[in-house]
Amino acid sequence: MTEGSSEDRDFRTVAQPFGELQRFGPITTDLAIPERALAIGAHPDDIEIGCGGTLAKWAASGCTIHHLVLTDGSKGTWDPGQDLASLVATRQDEQREAARRLGAGEVGFLGWPDGELRNTIREQWEVCRWIRQIRPDIVFGHDPWRRYRLHPDHRNAGFVVTDALVAARDPQFFSDQDLAPHRPAALLLWEADVPNHVENVAGFEAVKIEALLAHRSQYETTLGIRDTEAGGAAQAPEEADGFAGRIHRQLSEHGALAGMDLGESFHRIEI
Repeated sequence: MTEGSSEDRDFRTVAQPFGELQRFGPITTDLAIPERALAIGAHPDDIEIGCGGTLAKWAASGCTIHHLVLTDGSKGTWDPGQDLASLVATRQDEQREAARRLGAGEVGFLGWPDGELRNTIREQWEVCRWIRQIRPDIVFGHDPWRRYRLHPDHRNAGFVVTDALVAARDPQFFSDQDLAPHRPAALLLWEADVPNHVENVAGFEAVKIEALLAHRSQYETTLGIRDTEAGGAAQAPEEADGFAGRIHRQLSEHGALAGMDLGESFHRIEI
């Protein structure tokens, strides 16, 4: 998640009244553990925010988890003097560590400039190629239809994924890839405008929190944690506890949609 976009910090403000949202049919729960899953986020840290608990739960049961990050995260700082090449490298290292903490495997970076992601044939081609190569049973992504979403990367990332999924399942799309078409079973969209599916993540909340804390460069700008040492090397215990409390409250609100103690909610689309 790129910093400064407070309307997208569902985990931080815990302000969106999920229980009052319009529901699209009944709420389903807990898919069968898939063999492979692919989570596609606009920036480093978006995946952990959106579905970190679910990925940790599935990985613990043997699912192979892949991350794909679409932008370089180069605007993830409030320091106008920041060396951006160094920041990009740092954010990639943080993302790999976060994925490791979740139990995930491969992390891919497509490297489009932060803030400049667009939903064009080029982006769709690249994401389609990843889907066809990895052949996931389930794909995760941003909900591009969430109302009043300002950040263009989150909105465009969601549409890139939906459009690439349509292409990936049809052999007449991007036939130059010389890859067999692939149709995942479902798409799960996080930060859903209209949630209709909840995954029970009780017992995996601590893993989600630890994965998010791997994104040290984003403590102040995105996670709302005040650093206590120069360079973001550490944080005060009360800051970390406050952050953990915010995550726990968010998971409680999501879980309440399906009568669970802790959950992550999504809009589920059958492919």
